[in-house]
Amino acid sequence: MLFDQDRNALRQVFFSAWRKHSAGGTLDGAEKLVVLVARRHPEYHALLARPDSSADRDWLPEAGETNPFLHMSLHIAIEEQLSADRPPGLRACYQALLRKFGDEHTAQHRMLDCLGESLWRAGRDRAPPSDTDYLECLHRLVQ
Repeated sequence: MLFDQDRNALRQVFFSAWRKHSAGGTLDGAEKLVVLVARRHPEYHALLARPDSSADRDWLPEAGETNPFLHMSLHIAIEEQLSADRPPGLRACYQALLRKFGDEHTAQHRMLDCLGESLWRAGRDRAPPSDTDYLECLHRLVQ
């Protein structure tokens, strides 16, 4: 797994990769994936460039806020799932979503909803995420 469970360590991965990218440095495999996702989100570029202003910040869903680090981490999870076709059949769903929505970012955003729901249920139920439920959600999007 790319990240551990520590929120600050996760955020430092983003800050470090973005700083290296901005300085024209050579990125390793994980950093390339972080930067790929970050580049698709220009609304987060200023935040990534100023770690001192966002390293400890909380984003509250009940206040209508989206946590940019969680959002980008879910994109990274989807990229990793796609590369391994895990769960099996995910890549075929993604291809169908690409045809339906016309671009990869929109397709992934739709997938994020299913992944987020799957992870939320797993946390609520204190169980591993259900690949079956995740794929069923994706299949509903394709229809």
